[in-house]
Amino acid sequence: MATIPLHEGPSVGFDAPFEMLEACHDRVERMLSLLERLCAHLEQRGGEVDDQARQAARDVMRYFDLAAPNHHEDEERHVFPALREQGEAALADRLQAEHAELAAAWHALKPTLAALADDRWDAAVAPQWEAFVALYRRHVADEDERAYPAAAAAIDDRCLVRMAEEMAHRRGLR
Repeated sequence: MATIPLHEGPSVGFDAPFEMLEACHDRVERMLSLLERLCAHLEQRGGEVDDQARQAARDVMRYFDLAAPNHHEDEERHVFPALREQGEAALADRLQAEHAELAAAWHALKPTLAALADDRWDAAVAPQWEAFVALYRRHVADEDERAYPAAAAAIDDRCLVRMAEEMAHRRGLR
């Protein structure tokens, strides 16, 4: 099992904010796939934790601790208000509520990865991991298929520039 470097991925910058958000979804998918492969890897090894498993657990924790909250904030500041302007308040409200649900699911799951990083694996957590993956994938699909196209239609070029600047600024990049 190879670890996934978090710095690789599509070479999209903040100057194209919706493309950046989509690239973040690509990285989310890579982390979810890594979580699935990690579970399979541990099952194949009879629960024996090795360096690859420890590193994969650390990679997943780093992503969902750092990048995912920033991504959700980007959506809550820029995408969801645009959805509401487009008459899609119910969709924006549901996606925002799912952010809270995803955060709670992550906080429940993270200790299982921290234990794994410390050489402790309990196969009983596998269904929890599977539920997290399924929940996140449904959420991302709704954003990609419905939310982003509707929000992008509501945001003019000037607002896109401000959106890009704010996203980069919050990350200390501009």
